Amino acid sequence: MKTQELLKISLRQNAIFIPSAMISNDIKKLSGTTSVLVANVSKLGFTFSESLLHALNNVNPNYKVEVLEVLREVLGTNKNWTPLVKEWNIPTGESVLDHIVTYFWNVLNIKSGTTLQCGHIIPDNTFPLERYNGCPFCGTPFEFGKIENYGQGSKLKVLDLWSETELEDFYKSLLQSKTALDATQIDSLKTALKYLPLPKTDVAMKETLMLVIDVLIEEGQAENASQYFKSPTDILRYLWFKNTGLLQIIEPKTIIKRTSKNAQHFFNILDTSAQARIASANDLKVKYSRKECLMVANWLNNLDMDVETMCEIMHPKRGMWVRFIRALRLAEYSKRKGFEKLNFLLDVFYNQVYDVWQSKVNTSRLKFDADKTFALLKQRPGLFARSLFSNMLWFGADETVAHFEEIIDKVPARLVFTINMYAQNYFDKNMQRSVKPLGGTNKRIAPNALLNLYDEEQLEAMKNQIEALCLLAMKKRFAAIANPNKTMYIDPQLFNMPVSIGDRSETVQDLPVALMGTRFPVEGNEVRLFMQWGAGLSAQHLDMDLSCHIAYEDKADICSFSRLETVGCKHSGDIRSIPNKIGTAEYININIDELAKAKAKFVTFTCNAYCNGSITPNLVVGWMNSKHPMKISEKTGVAYDPSCVDHQVRVTQNVAKGLVFGVLDVAKREIVWLEMTFGGQVVQGLDFKGVQALLSKLSSKLNIGSLLQLKAEAQGLTITEDQNADEVYDAKWAINAAAVTQLLID
Repeated sequence: MKTQELLKISLRQNAIFIPSAMISNDIKKLSGTTSVLVANVSKLGFTFSESLLHALNNVNPNYKVEVLEVLREVLGTNKNWTPLVKEWNIPTGESVLDHIVTYFWNVLNIKSGTTLQCGHIIPDNTFPLERYNGCPFCGTPFEFGKIENYGQGSKLKVLDLWSETELEDFYKSLLQSKTALDATQIDSLKTALKYLPLPKTDVAMKETLMLVIDVLIEEGQAENASQYFKSPTDILRYLWFKNTGLLQIIEPKTIIKRTSKNAQHFFNILDTSAQARIASANDLKVKYSRKECLMVANWLNNLDMDVETMCEIMHPKRGMWVRFIRALRLAEYSKRKGFEKLNFLLDVFYNQVYDVWQSKVNTSRLKFDADKTFALLKQRPGLFARSLFSNMLWFGADETVAHFEEIIDKVPARLVFTINMYAQNYFDKNMQRSVKPLGGTNKRIAPNALLNLYDEEQLEAMKNQIEALCLLAMKKRFAAIANPNKTMYIDPQLFNMPVSIGDRSETVQDLPVALMGTRFPVEGNEVRLFMQWGAGLSAQHLDMDLSCHIAYEDKADICSFSRLETVGCKHSGDIRSIPNKIGTAEYININIDELAKAKAKFVTFTCNAYCNGSITPNLVVGWMNSKHPMKISEKTGVAYDPSCVDHQVRVTQNVAKGLVFGVLDVAKREIVWLEMTFGGQVVQGLDFKGVQALLSKLSSKLNIGSLLQLKAEAQGLTITEDQNADEVYDAKWAINAAAVTQLLID
C-alpha cells in the first residue's frame, strides 16, 4: 500500500519511484518480465527512460506488477467506459417527439412496444433500440464492454527514475512552496506526511502548515504543534480545517449558501435546496471533547502577542470566534489558574475595547487624508500591495507609488509579481476581470468606476510605473544573491508555462501535472472529451452531464444531452443512472476542420451536476488527442484509449455545480487547460464572457521563462542554447511547481 501511494506521487511528476534497497542487481540484459512490462506500459501511452528501464530490470517482479497496477488504476482501465449509444459517431435520429411519445406511453401504461429492464416501455418506431446499451428514455445502462483499442496515441510519455533523494526533495519543496498548494500538491503532501517522516525544514505557507500541525496532533504532539501558531487566525484556520477539510477560512454562511444553491433544480418538485441548507448548517456545527478544549485554551493562552493585537486580528471573523469560544468552553477554562491571559483576552474581545486597524484606514481614506492612510498602510506591506491599484486611482498614481516604493522590499515576491501581472487588466476601462470570491464560483466584475476620471495616456503611464517598479524590485532581490555561475540554459517550453501564483486548483491531476494556463497542441483533426463517474458507488440515479459551448463571432452553440449533434460536435448520449460499482461514461467528439469551416472561435469543455447537489467526488474529466484517427468500438461504443489521453483531472471537493476544464482555440489548434467553477445546472448557465475574462487573466500571468530571464539579467548570467550551461532549467525541472516558487525571493 505504501509503495503504491508513493508511486502515485512520483507519477504526477512524470517519474516512477523505486527505493534503492529494491534494486538488487546490475543486469544489463532485459528480462522477460521487464519486456512484458514495457509492452503493457506502451499500450497505456508511456515509456521508460534509460535509467528507469535499467532500474526496473533489476527489481523484484512483484514491484513491476505494482507499477503496472498504479498506471492502470490512474488511467481507469478497470472502470466502465461504455456510453449509452453504440457507434455514437453515427446519429441515432432520436428526437424530442420520441421522448414525448414514450413519456405518454408509460404514463398511460400502454403495453404495446418493448419493455426494458428498467421497466420503461419503448413504443415501436421511436428509438432504434438495437443502437443502445441501455434505456434511451431514462438513461439507465444495461450492457457493458471493455476498452478494445489501446496504443492509438501518436506520442509516448517518457517516465524518469525517482530514488529516495528525489522523493525527499519533492517532499521538502512542497513544504517550502512560497505559493498556496493546489489540490494535487495537497493530496501529495498528505500522502508524504502519512508515510514518510517529517523533514526538518521551514514551512513557508500558513495553509501548508495546517497539514503539518494536523499530523503532529494526530501523533499526540500537541505541545510541539503549539510552536507553529503565531496568531489567533492560525488557530482558527486549523479548527476550521478539521471541521470542514478546507484550508481557507470560508464563512459558514458562504458554505451553506453554496450548498443550498447546488441543490436547486429546474423543476420545483425536485428542488431540495431548503433541506440542503438545514443539513449543511448541521454539518458545520462544532463540538469538542474536554481534551481538545484544554489544548486550544493552552494555544491561545501561550501566544506570544499582546491581547489588544490578538483581539484586532480576531475581529474580522468575530461571528466565527464567538461560536468557537462557546464550543471550546473557553470562558470556563479562563477561570483556571495559569490562564490569566486567556481571561483578559475574552474580557477585551467581548467588550470590544480595542481599535481595528482597517477601520482607521477606511476612515482616513474617506476623509482623503493621504498622509495618515499611507502611514497606516506602510505598517502592513501585504495589505498595501493588495490595495495599491485602487489607492492609485483614489489618491493619484505618483504619490501612491512613491509611498509604496518605500516598503516594496517587505512585500512577498508572489505579491510583487501578481501586481505586475494584473496591472494590464485592471487599468483597462473596457475589460471585465475574472475573480473568484472565497468559497464562491468564478465571476466577472466591472472595471473600477474611477478609471473614467483618467484618460488612456494616464492609465498607460500607471501600468508602466507599476511594471518598472516591480521589475526593479525583483532585480534588486536577485542581484543581492551572490551567484558564481556564468551561463544559463532556458528550455523554450518554459516560456509557455505560467508561474503558479494565485491559483488554488480544486481538482487533482493523477497523471503528470500541468499548471493552469498550459497549452496543449492538437496534432490531429479530432479532440475527444470524456467523463467517467460513479466508480465504487452502488447503482443509483446520479446525473452528471458532459457538454461543450461553441463560441462564434456573432452567435453561440452547444453540444450536450439536449443537443446530441451540432456542427463539429457529436455526443455519446445522456446517462442519468449509474450501474453498481463500475461507473459509467459520456463522450463528445470534436471535429476541428468542421468547426474551422463554420468559423467557430472557441470550444469550452464543461461538466455539470444535473441532479441535486454538486459534482460527485472522484468524477474524472479530460480529453484525448492523437495524430492518428481514434476508433470507436462498433460493439459497445467504448471510445476511451488511455494512450491518447492528453490531460485529465479528478474532482475531489464537492462544492461546484459546474466546471470548465479546458478551452479549444480553433484557429490555433491548441487547448488551454484551465479550471473555472460556475453555478449552472446545464451548460447554458455558463457565462462565456467569464471564460474570456479568465483566459485574459491567465495570458497575463508571468511565465517561467521570463522569470528566469529576469534572474539572468540581474545576476549577470549569459543565456545560451547549450544545455551544458552552469544553470540548466528544462521542462523536467519545471514540472515541480513548488520548486519553481523558490525563484520568488523574499
